[in-house]
Amino acid sequence: MAKRDFYEVLGVAKGASDDDIKKAYRKLAMKFHPDRNQGDKAKEAEEKFKEVKEAYEMLSDPKKKAAYDQYGHAGVDPNMGAGRGGPEGFGGFADAFGDIFGDIFGQGGGGQRRGGGGPQVYRGSDLSYAMEITLEEAAAGKDTQIRIPAWDECGVCHGSGAKPGTSAKTCPTCNGSGTVHMRQGFFSVQQSCPHCSGTGKVIPEPCTACNGQGRVKKTKTLEVKIPAGINEGMRIRSAGNGEPGTNGGPPGDLYIEIRIKQHDIFERS
Repeated sequence: MAKRDFYEVLGVAKGASDDDIKKAYRKLAMKFHPDRNQGDKAKEAEEKFKEVKEAYEMLSDPKKKAAYDQYGHAGVDPNMGAGRGGPEGFGGFADAFGDIFGDIFGQGGGGQRRGGGGPQVYRGSDLSYAMEITLEEAAAGKDTQIRIPAWDECGVCHGSGAKPGTSAKTCPTCNGSGTVHMRQGFFSVQQSCPHCSGTGKVIPEPCTACNGQGRVKKTKTLEVKIPAGINEGMRIRSAGNGEPGTNGGPPGDLYIEIRIKQHDIFERS
């Protein structure tokens, strides 16, 4: 099946500015992100997320965008005339993906690091939680609990993402590296493998309990200490309680933002 036009995928005009492209991607990435789509719609959302991700990868990079504008998919698709290159490159979607999700979640989440040419490793996104307290609690401080979304290893596939009795396979497109290279004239551009989304693995038969993710959503209780004298808008950082990392990457952090209820009599200056 022919690929859709990248501008059409993001819902922007061909002459759209970089800012418009980034905004369109941000909106669609949040809409189709696997963490936000479970159950019957998970597979369809995952495919759309990959499509949106690929479109943004191409249109946010000036060199790739120029090649696409001039030659269409043939100018940027390694399977349509461009061969795999060597290990050099300019970096790919990883950096853009980290930047955009940092914008979405507000605290620079989604950072990325590479390791020995293996699958790309991403830090989880930071999350925020609004907590409302009374004026008296703000003055005196308090110990409290909150319930936050969390992930747990799937009890059916034990985290592999594969149907019991089967296993994940090395991605045939990138040979397990998580990245592919394509040549554009004298240049070699490295990008996240579109087949395995940078994981280096593919799952022929996904686990039906977790839709191949290897984890399931749950909620967990978190102990929070509100210090005495805290003010409106201050934030408390809970390290490691944000979104989980990808491919073994570290989790993001949780930021608890304090909101103080209006008092019937007193007002805090």
